[in-house]
Amino acid sequence: MSEFKRLTDMVLAFRDERDWQQFHNPKDLAISLSLEASELLENFQWKTSEEAVGKNSENIKDELADIVIYALLFANETGIDLVEAIEQKIQKNNEKYPVEKAYGSKTKYSEY
Repeated sequence: MSEFKRLTDMVLAFRDERDWQQFHNPKDLAISLSLEASELLENFQWKTSEEAVGKNSENIKDELADIVIYALLFANETGIDLVEAIEQKIQKNNEKYPVEKAYGSKTKYSEY
């Protein structure tokens, strides 16, 4: 069993024990993902990366976990295989950002 499957099963059990599936449609899960990402970002507002991680590491960890939980729920509701999706996205990124052009550069692929 993959770790994604194990974690998804845990999240689904938590959700189902509370009868929350009725609220977990793709639109609302996408909104929740965005909101949790904003809450993660809020930890960095007006701070350097080092300050934010130093002062807010526990909250950052919680917000990142919330993001992953919503991503697992979204994938479940939409039938997306996350392992396959990530593998495909890495392949696409390999094509967009070949090492010889992208190494050490922050330039977007469309600007090469």
